[in-house]
Amino acid sequence: MNQHVGPDPSKIKSMFAAIATRYDRANTVLSGGVHHLWRRKAVRVSDAKAGDRVIDCATGTGDLAIAFRRVVGESGRVVGTDFVPEMLELAREKAANPAKPSNIVFEVADVMHLPYDNTSFDVASISFGIRNVSDPRKGIAEMARVVRSGGRVIVLEFGQPPGRTFGALYDFYTRHLLPRIGGVLTGDRGAYSYLQRSAGKFPCGQDFVALMREAGDFASIESTPLTFGIAYLYKGVKR
Repeated sequence: MNQHVGPDPSKIKSMFAAIATRYDRANTVLSGGVHHLWRRKAVRVSDAKAGDRVIDCATGTGDLAIAFRRVVGESGRVVGTDFVPEMLELAREKAANPAKPSNIVFEVADVMHLPYDNTSFDVASISFGIRNVSDPRKGIAEMARVVRSGGRVIVLEFGQPPGRTFGALYDFYTRHLLPRIGGVLTGDRGAYSYLQRSAGKFPCGQDFVALMREAGDFASIESTPLTFGIAYLYKGVKR
């Protein structure tokens, strides 16, 4: 398999910082809200339970981290990391609940250089972020490093839908409509043109499974297409 090289981190950081305040609304409109269903499935597939320790990498505005918090409860702990401080500020606001003790924190960190000890977590997750990492294998390797034996690495990422009819319709949407709508909603059409390009060339399905096998010592890896292959959900269980 060819080595996948990701984008320039400085460009990704400035792009997400610029659209941070309009990011959630744009995602909901562009996906028709289905991305929330994908994240809920990711939590279910992770087998997270009360008391677990979870790290959500490239957490953005914190949706997946907050979903994990509901499952692990007050006895668990969730750490959301991102290298875009502007995103984390919004995540903290979204997660704030003065009525309850906090079991969730958001910290600035790059998934390729996680500042946590080996085997610190039961679950490590990343949603729609691994394709933005300059070295995806290193990112997966870091996620595998910080989970315990038997722990799970969960990846949710865009794919390329197969099939002549639906695949062609989806390609037309992402090439022509998504950048225009995203540009109207955020003021940055270029960011959503990048989204289309990056998702269209990123390895998915068994190609991404192969990447995960190269990156970490997994006893098993599962790949599940979501919504006709628009997205894929991957689960690696650490050996």
